[in-house]
Amino acid sequence: MTAKIIDGKEISKIVREEWKLEAEKLKEKGVLPGLAVIIVGDNPASKVYVRNKIKACHDVGLHSEVHEMPEDTQEVMLLDAIRSLNENKTIHGILVQLPLPDHIDEDKVLETISVEKDVDGFHLYNMGALVVGNTVFPPCTPYGVQCLLEHMDIPIEGMNAVVVGRSNIVGKPMAMMLLHKNATVSICTSKTRDLNQYTSMADILVVATGRPEMITGDMVKEGAAVIDVGINRLDDGRLVGDVDFDSVKQKAGYITPVPGGVGPMTITMLVANTVRAAQSIHKLG
Repeated sequence: MTAKIIDGKEISKIVREEWKLEAEKLKEKGVLPGLAVIIVGDNPASKVYVRNKIKACHDVGLHSEVHEMPEDTQEVMLLDAIRSLNENKTIHGILVQLPLPDHIDEDKVLETISVEKDVDGFHLYNMGALVVGNTVFPPCTPYGVQCLLEHMDIPIEGMNAVVVGRSNIVGKPMAMMLLHKNATVSICTSKTRDLNQYTSMADILVVATGRPEMITGDMVKEGAAVIDVGINRLDDGRLVGDVDFDSVKQKAGYITPVPGGVGPMTITMLVANTVRAAQSIHKLG
């Protein structure tokens, strides 16, 4: 068996067109959805991510703006900038690009963003609401994974799902979202004893550990859907995921590539959340 490749680039194009139509409906009613991105410092990777997010907004016809702040920006200045955007009626979504400099309290920053504009889905309210199945905005990467599974018609209900990784950004919310779709969910970490025991039973395997190619073909169930959230640059310059693509694709039924799998969907779901925020704020959804 050779796995069917889940093409995140192509699926993201389809999803963006769907949300572009929703954005156009809002424009007809006099509302232009707007996203503000704040970036602190000169992290090259962060700048690339921000450019990609702004381009996605442009592709869907959204208003977007970038607020660049120097590395030595004081926390109080960043919080004031967020509060100002909370009050700005032309902005419906606010995203603070992570990571932040060490002298800034990341949790305090995320909690300052208005719940109505928290399009990244990291506010404690949204994270807590996710547990009970009533989140305003699902975090973008797990939301993108769910969208990939749905577009590929991969069943979730009643399936054994294993999430390797327990981060607040991917692992924990991903597990909750799968649980709400009636999967039987196990959460593992890189420290799980006999990890193979869990991964080999998974009908759906989502991996987000930040460890290059740690999941190999012998750890995967025949025909499983394997979603690789990781992206790692090796010493030779190659980009790889947390899954050993070459060995796993011989065993899995479906697999996401790196790059070109989950990444494009993460940005697409940010756009989706921004449009949904505009619909909610103006009660036009």
